[in-house]
Amino acid sequence: MRRPLELDVTSQARFALVTAQGGLHLGSYRRLRDGLLEVAADTPDAVIARIDGLDFDGFAPLSVFGLVARRLGTWPGIPFALATGTEDQARTLREQGVHRRVAIQGDVPSAERALCRPARRQLELPLHRDPEAPALARTAVREACARWSVPHFVYDGILVAGELAENTLRHTGSAITLRLDLRRDRLTIAVLDDDPRPAVLLPRPTPGASGLGLHIVAQSAAEWGCSPRWSGGKVVWAVLTSEGRPG
Repeated sequence: MRRPLELDVTSQARFALVTAQGGLHLGSYRRLRDGLLEVAADTPDAVIARIDGLDFDGFAPLSVFGLVARRLGTWPGIPFALATGTEDQARTLREQGVHRRVAIQGDVPSAERALCRPARRQLELPLHRDPEAPALARTAVREACARWSVPHFVYDGILVAGELAENTLRHTGSAITLRLDLRRDRLTIAVLDDDPRPAVLLPRPTPGASGLGLHIVAQSAAEWGCSPRWSGGKVVWAVLTSEGRPG
C-alpha cells in the first residue's frame, strides 16, 4: 500500500521549510507540486523542501521539482532548494537532472547556504475596502518606482496595480494587501485577498463596457496569474520586465 503524502510547513527567519514525507507517485505528485507553489505564494524569502522521508516509488522527481523551480523563477522569483541526507535519493535526483534547476544539499543549513538570493526590494501595503483603494495602489507604485529608480515601470505599474485592486473590490468582500517586489529588473505587483475563488479572465466585453480589468493586466504584463496561498485565500500577480509588454 502506498504511503500517503504529508507536508509540514514551518516558517524560518529567511525561508519557508516544507518537510515532505510519504510516497511520490502519480496520485500524489500534484499535492506536492501545488503545496510547494502555495507556500511560495505567501512570498517567503526562499523555499527549502526537506525530502529525506519522500519515497519516489519509481516516479521521476524532475517532473515535479523542475516544474516548481521554473514556476518560482517566474513568480514570485524566490530561490528554491532541496535538502536530503539520503545518498541514494540525491543520486537519483542528479541522474534525472534535477540539480540543473534546483540546488541539492545534504541538510537544511547547507541548502540555505546554497540558495542564490538576488537583490530584492519590497513594499507591502494593506488597503482598506474603500473606493480610494485603487488610487492608493497606483500612488504606492508611483512612489516606489521613484524611490527604487525604475521610472520605466511607472506607466504599466500604476495601470496594473489599479486594475488588480479594483478587481478585488468588485469581486470579493475581503481585506486587500498590495505587495511590490523588485529584483533582477523585474517588478512584481501582487494583490492578496482572503477569498479562495480564483480570478478568471472572462471573455472580452464589448467596447466601452466595464470589466476590462484582467484584460488590461494581461496586456500590460509579461506574465500574470492567480495562485492559491498555503495560509488561505489567493494572490493575483503580474510581472513587468524591462523589455516591456508582450508582443
